[in-house]
Amino acid sequence: MGRSQESFNKKEVRNKKAKKRKEKEEKRLAKKEQGKNSFEDMIAYVDEFGNITDTPPDPTRKKSTINPDDIVLGATAREPGPENDRERTGIVSHYNDSKGYGFIRDLITGESVFVHANNLSEPIAEGNKVSFEIGAGQKGPAANNVKIIK
Repeated sequence: MGRSQESFNKKEVRNKKAKKRKEKEEKRLAKKEQGKNSFEDMIAYVDEFGNITDTPPDPTRKKSTINPDDIVLGATAREPGPENDRERTGIVSHYNDSKGYGFIRDLITGESVFVHANNLSEPIAEGNKVSFEIGAGQKGPAANNVKIIK
């Protein structure tokens, strides 16, 4: 069948699509005519004041040198602790009995360690001095085998 059965709306849609394709092709050709961007045009430099510039830094204005041997890559080594590193003492900084969880402030490191009611051997309250073991919890270190020190 020919185009005689096309409605006015179908012709209009077809013409709009053709016009859009033509405009897109013209934009692509115009961009191509402007010239290709070289890698050198895309490079940005940081000067001694922290500002971004398009000029490379002047090597005569260089202030200091960095010794590559002084750069340490990787994680820092853990300092040796007590022989029983897992057994710690601390003070209960916060404990909500109705919700069943709280936090213990470690006396050695000063870190706050999560404690859950399931890991208690006896009931605790805020301000109690406790001994506990550090174990892995769902979101980080957690206190296990929590006992009150008397």
